[in-house]
Amino acid sequence: MFINKSNQLYKPDRILYYIDANEKTISDFYKGIIIDDINKYSNAYGTYDYPGLFYIKKLDKWALGIEFRMHDKKINYPTDLEKMILEENYYYSIEVDDEVEIDDSFIKDMAKKIKLDNDAHRVYTDLVIKDNYSMISMFYSSNKVKILYEMNVISDREIDIINDRKEKMDRKLLYNMSFIDPITKHYNWNHILPFLEMPADYGIKDYVFVHFDVKEFRIINEVYGHIAANKVLINIVNKMKKESYIYTSARCHNDNFCMIIKDMPEEEIKEKLTKFFLDLSYLEEDPYYTIHYRCGVVPMQRSMLSGNRVADAGKLAQKLGINNNKTDIIFYTDKMHDDIVWSNYIKAYLETAISNDEFVVYLQPKFDIKQDKLEGAEALIRWNYKKKELLSPYRFIPFFERDSSIGKVDEIVLHKVCSALKKWKEMGKKLYPISVNLSRKVLYEKNLINHLNEIVDSYGIDHKYIDFELTESATYDDSFQMMSILNEIRENGYKISMDDFGTGYSSLSMLTSMPIDTLKVDKSFVDNIGTKLEKEKDIIVIKHIISLAKELNFTCLAEGAEEKSQVDKLRLLGCDVIQGYYYSKPIPIEEFEEKYL
Repeated sequence: MFINKSNQLYKPDRILYYIDANEKTISDFYKGIIIDDINKYSNAYGTYDYPGLFYIKKLDKWALGIEFRMHDKKINYPTDLEKMILEENYYYSIEVDDEVEIDDSFIKDMAKKIKLDNDAHRVYTDLVIKDNYSMISMFYSSNKVKILYEMNVISDREIDIINDRKEKMDRKLLYNMSFIDPITKHYNWNHILPFLEMPADYGIKDYVFVHFDVKEFRIINEVYGHIAANKVLINIVNKMKKESYIYTSARCHNDNFCMIIKDMPEEEIKEKLTKFFLDLSYLEEDPYYTIHYRCGVVPMQRSMLSGNRVADAGKLAQKLGINNNKTDIIFYTDKMHDDIVWSNYIKAYLETAISNDEFVVYLQPKFDIKQDKLEGAEALIRWNYKKKELLSPYRFIPFFERDSSIGKVDEIVLHKVCSALKKWKEMGKKLYPISVNLSRKVLYEKNLINHLNEIVDSYGIDHKYIDFELTESATYDDSFQMMSILNEIRENGYKISMDDFGTGYSSLSMLTSMPIDTLKVDKSFVDNIGTKLEKEKDIIVIKHIISLAKELNFTCLAEGAEEKSQVDKLRLLGCDVIQGYYYSKPIPIEEFEEKYL
């Protein structure tokens, strides 16, 4: 049986429009079947909830009805139903599976249990379920029945806050509001700051800073309810209070926590935190659900040097905990700091770099190894940073790939390739297909194909000379979107290559339906071929990749061949095209023109 204590809510004075409920009406309600006389008003303007089942004590009967706001001329009120006024009230809400048999006994027993749990508390208000209720209401949605119990307000401090009654607030209340988290009754971030700014006041000589959150906390909240989710937060607090190696701790916000702990060797810290999170991995409401965490640890030296900015470092490391179904404990390093500073800087500088024409395209030739002749080239980006230093792609591409900036870089490459092709066309030189990268982020842009066509057509280039390369990893997120885009690209006359084949996970399941022209075998499969490090398994794998490509009518291109022995072996195995240092490293467009055209 699934029971979710979902919410404590308020409903004002309202009108209930209803019909008397009989045994069949009630039975159908628990199956999600509402007669049309009521159901036709679902989601009508001015309704407060779904159609519901109401036990009205003064009438001593069940009614099926729907609640409307009062005195609103814009509302088309029902004219074919009975009606009565329901007074404003606060309610305790629970959700149960529609498989649960709900009767008077179940409803009363749940009310007693909720009162015993005594968890009907808001931040500044306490409520309790009424003993003498005037009504119980139930609503059906998404295979669950929501039951609302009437409540009495025991204390209401919020009225003083709403009306700015400063004289009503005592010092203790103000202190708690400033430094105590209202859900867990533990310290908040405001209380941690003094420890970071003046640690000596607490006798702390040095420390390690820890920042963590609960993975998929939203799921716990939505599926098991906010009361169950609050229990998780409270359990974390109780655990933090218990551990002797923790100087102090706080709930920062939402499901984020921080701890100031004693300095220890890294392995000891990892061991203690692993146990800490393991002890907190169980959800009381569901023994089969495992809670996982993302944790960033800032070592002592960096913590001491960062002072009250240490949380930035902790959160940065924490964000790198991206493994599913696993607790991640990530230690902050200076490289992380350097990377984030560099990343933020180059993203801010990108538009300036574009206007200064700092990005340069290099071309790496592709050769038909059977006839030993030029087959085409791949366009590769370099950054002539401030016209002073040539940056390799690894210095900027990974950072731009984390957001939409990579699309701007891809567009620069396409423009420069089209410009070169236009020049060669006007000079009467022979044209070869040039592949340009199409990053995963770009695939989700609206009107992508129209935008690509506008660029290519503005240079008067036949689409067959543009080969769009997609890395295999681009197939992970949305295979339907991937196929749709690929088919549009092919229908518009472009060539398509799959880069880095063999490094992803979805290749074999997708290859039969992907409209690609070239399968590019990743360099990692080629490195040992034709060398002293070659193993029989290497030969078997690459032989079958080449065979697979041929049977699917793809051109098979191998990347990274650097030695003649590698090229000879790949030719023997049936590979069609080579792109590697054996023929040429990536070279500027002008050098490519002079050498090969």
